[in-house]
Amino acid sequence: MPQYFTREGLEKMKKELYELKTTEMRRIVKLIAEAAAFGDLKENAGYHDARGMKSFLLGRIEQLQIAINEAVVVDKDSSGSVGVGGKVTIMFGDKKEEYEVVGPTEADILNNKISYASPLGMQLMKKKVGDSFDFYAGTKKVKVKIVSIR
Repeated sequence: MPQYFTREGLEKMKKELYELKTTEMRRIVKLIAEAAAFGDLKENAGYHDARGMKSFLLGRIEQLQIAINEAVVVDKDSSGSVGVGGKVTIMFGDKKEEYEVVGPTEADILNNKISYASPLGMQLMKKKVGDSFDFYAGTKKVKVKIVSIR
């Protein structure tokens, strides 16, 4: 199943994958070797911790490789509607907010990056300036209006 990313998001994932496969893997292999040098592996907590770190690292590497292989880079929508890679300013109730719509792995609400697959992101997709809709934040209904798209 394809995963949609901004060009920036895909490059960030590729850099993370490279870092994990090189620097981090070397560091963990070294930790395993150092811990193994202490002898009896059955009761060697350092060795077991390092092996656990390696398993976690291999899992993350696999996740990144799958995401990169299935990635579809989406350029900013030029149709004037909200799309992946676009920035949208909305009135969320009586509060003005700006978000960048990104792929799920790029989402970072602290930096106003929301996933197109999130509840708000799904409702924003393909909307145009002036469009409005009701959004349910928990049990609270909030009026959302698209102010600008860039």
